[in-house]
Amino acid sequence: MSLLNHTEQKTDAAPSQRLYLLYHELRPGKSSYSYVAETGEFEKHLDLYLTMRKTDGPGLWPEVTFDDGHISNFEFGLPALQSRAITARFFITAGWTGKRRGYMGWQELRTLHQAGQLIGAHGWSHALLTHCNATALHRELVGARLTLEDKLGTPITIMSLPGGRYDRRILAACQEAGYTQIFTSIPRPEPDSAGPTLGRLNIRGDMSLEWIAKLLQPGSNVLSGLERQYQMKAAAKSLLGDRLYEKIWALLNRKETETDMREATASEDSAHYQ
Repeated sequence: MSLLNHTEQKTDAAPSQRLYLLYHELRPGKSSYSYVAETGEFEKHLDLYLTMRKTDGPGLWPEVTFDDGHISNFEFGLPALQSRAITARFFITAGWTGKRRGYMGWQELRTLHQAGQLIGAHGWSHALLTHCNATALHRELVGARLTLEDKLGTPITIMSLPGGRYDRRILAACQEAGYTQIFTSIPRPEPDSAGPTLGRLNIRGDMSLEWIAKLLQPGSNVLSGLERQYQMKAAAKSLLGDRLYEKIWALLNRKETETDMREATASEDSAHYQ
């Protein structure tokens, strides 16, 4: 069965490439933290995506995804999606569900699923999978999938990689764990016939509507430039190591105190995985 509902079926004239767009937290007001999108801007983004989906000829077909399972995805994201008949993919950190302040509980996830939204896994504790030994990796991948399936009563076959970190071992483990689609953080378009590993563009709060519109236009070189930047960042991660890179990243992205506490706790939860 197709992952698209009847409002999202592509026509013969529709673009043959998709661009998966990644959101995290939504807020009614502005925030200096780059992983927060203002709700009013998010709704404008959705209207733009609908317009692009109706455009004949070459271009990109926008797809919406969320990582982590923040409660704002339910409170603000779901109504905006439903009012426009858009289906998104929600990747959930299973071990945070119903336990971590500011994140969805199982009832919210069930409501998302019953509303026709797609649910996927984002690990158990948000640990970087490349840091996990075999036992920890099993919990992050298999444990998360089985818990989500048990609580929601539906197969979970899609996975997004925490922090975008992966290597051949991780991809093989994801497939062995039962995931048929694995979403990375590589900003690139994907053909309809894409393989199991798919890229996504992380949408930051400082990305204007006009910039996103330009990105989606046929022949735009914005996306290829972003992919080059991603490759440079990947090289920096390799050179600096994850811990130092994350400290620099937190400063550049104005990470907030509450977020620091959440992620510090997540790091403590998964410390034995290192």
